[in-house]
Amino acid sequence: MNISRIFPFFVMALLALQSIAQPKPKANSTLSTTDYVKSLKKITDVMVEDVTGPCAAARYYAYTTLAAWQVNALCEHNTSANQVLSQLRQYPQLGDLKIGESVVSDFASIYTLLRMGEELLPSGYLLEKPKLELIQKAQLQLTPKAFAESKILADSVVKRFVKYALKDGYVKTSGYLRYTPINKPGYWQPTPPAYTEAYEPHWRTLRPFVLDSAAQFKPNPPVVYSADPKSEFYALTKEVYEASRNLTKDQLHIANFWDCNPFFLNQKGHISFGTKKISPGGHWMGITGIACTQKKLDLNKTIRTHALVAMTMADAFISCWDEKYRSNRIRPETVINQWIDPAWRAVLQTPPFPEYTSGHSVVSASVATVLTALVGDNFAYTDVVEVEFGVPARKFKSFKHAAQEAAISRLYGGIHFRDSIEDGGKQGENIGEYILKKLALK
Repeated sequence: MNISRIFPFFVMALLALQSIAQPKPKANSTLSTTDYVKSLKKITDVMVEDVTGPCAAARYYAYTTLAAWQVNALCEHNTSANQVLSQLRQYPQLGDLKIGESVVSDFASIYTLLRMGEELLPSGYLLEKPKLELIQKAQLQLTPKAFAESKILADSVVKRFVKYALKDGYVKTSGYLRYTPINKPGYWQPTPPAYTEAYEPHWRTLRPFVLDSAAQFKPNPPVVYSADPKSEFYALTKEVYEASRNLTKDQLHIANFWDCNPFFLNQKGHISFGTKKISPGGHWMGITGIACTQKKLDLNKTIRTHALVAMTMADAFISCWDEKYRSNRIRPETVINQWIDPAWRAVLQTPPFPEYTSGHSVVSASVATVLTALVGDNFAYTDVVEVEFGVPARKFKSFKHAAQEAAISRLYGGIHFRDSIEDGGKQGENIGEYILKKLALK
């Protein structure tokens, strides 16, 4: 047999087998809601590593998810989404962007999410690995043209959104004078164990996304401070003290479940060390991911839902912090130590900022209002977000049920008075309802 004659046929057969074994690039990738939720979790992990505070975390979630939604809307030619986004305050102009005919929305959107995190977070470089893994997966699935056009569009949007973020006033806050506590009865003072200085006293100066101003939903004034044992304020103080000393096992679980303290300072003798945990915003973004997965929302709706939740959360923090440094009210721990029990410590570590209104109450109520409209009322789910931090899961009948529990957890934890919790809940509901109406989401 003449080997030279059969050799070309052998090579052709081998090449054919190789083409079967290796998947051919396609026009569309196979990324899903799960991929988006996992990518967002990577961003949350970096925030935990950075010990990102509650206000800053909400801001990062808003810009990363909004950029992803904008890219998704451009790729999908989603007119309604673009109409919603264009209503945001000082929103960047994107009309001149060139959208390639082969762009793939799922890859471009998730790539944008990671790129924004990479650009904005102090330790954003930690997102390099998941970003490269996403790129490698996309290159196996997409045509070179689809991959290139998708990446170009995403990078262009990221560039403009970074500029958009830089103009919201956040950078300026680092240049303001340091906050000095007011040394008068009834005003906030730093609390043990670290007596940390005030957190983000100028956050109300940031540009909201939807609200007209930080003070748009200014709540009623808090109960007036009074040392009179017969006063309403003394009764509020006594309630916190008694509640913390008589917690049931479930109430203690509720307090710890919603703690969401990014940095808990442990003290053992002369040794102090910190424990990093998730922020309130990280908890609610985790809940949003659970809801989208359980509801089996497609990737487009998942991206939209996360962006709207994050944006609501960011505005809620601006509104809440506006009131905190206006009323500047003292924390229960300070009052109880002065009047009732010098050795008393709250179940939770008191956070370093004024008491009224409760941030958990405002943010949870606003987010729950929006999630209810987007996902559904009476949406039962199991919250496993805190399991990785050693806190058992909890079951909820609805988002509003979760928000109410998050709010009352602050009383159980000994860090908020009841009026702060109840008025904060009303403030948050008003914010959520306004955003739904303003953006025509109901």
